[in-house]
Amino acid sequence: MPIEEESRRFKQIREELNLTQAAFAEQLGINVTTADIERGRTRIPGQVVKELLKRHHINPLWLFGESTQKYLRIGEPVMSPKIVTVDNSGKENILLVSAKAAAGYPHNIGDANWFESLPAFSIPLPEFRNASFRGFQVDGDSMTPVLQSDEWIVGKAVEGWDTIKSNRMYVVVTSDSILVKKIQKNDQTTLVNLISLNQEYNPILLERSEVRELWQVHSKLTFDMETDSATVSLQNLHQEMKELKEEVRKLVK
Repeated sequence: MPIEEESRRFKQIREELNLTQAAFAEQLGINVTTADIERGRTRIPGQVVKELLKRHHINPLWLFGESTQKYLRIGEPVMSPKIVTVDNSGKENILLVSAKAAAGYPHNIGDANWFESLPAFSIPLPEFRNASFRGFQVDGDSMTPVLQSDEWIVGKAVEGWDTIKSNRMYVVVTSDSILVKKIQKNDQTTLVNLISLNQEYNPILLERSEVRELWQVHSKLTFDMETDSATVSLQNLHQEMKELKEEVRKLVK
């Protein structure tokens, strides 16, 4: 990578941290200011690369233009499934976690015997290949109108935070609960926002380190199409009423 790009990224880090060249140099153990690096007069020393990784989780490969992943969080827990089961042919099962079983899931996350007791099946479709999938039963109305209580969703295993897409739905497994929410992430912090579709529920702020498994909602199984359709219609009507009230309020002014 040209030194100009390397220098630009280095300067970008300093500006995002809102530090002067002198303060940044002191933090990184540089004897003078960082001006020469930012102007492209000198390469970034190895010790500085090490400090950027240790202090600010800057990925060295990103710094030198060999990766699009800017942050590398050492020690961040792996979120891929801890236990999987296979059928008689050696193919991985899709385990089903009912609302009742969900209460024990976080506490048995490493117990192979517990997972063996869960019902399992497979779906012979190309959309369910080359990844780990798990079924979870929806409990509650926090994700209405898209997900109704007692419906089933199938989640696709996620391995790391760099693959997460904001505003997508995920099954989030913590040490004491299973949540189905939209995720809003910010690469500048280790906190994530868990958002419900039902506006009566407040967002939940969660540390990444609290997440033990993560599954992107891949598909859903529903058995009452009429109820689902009616709920969506009511939701649309509610939204239209809100917009109409807003228009009337503007006219009154």
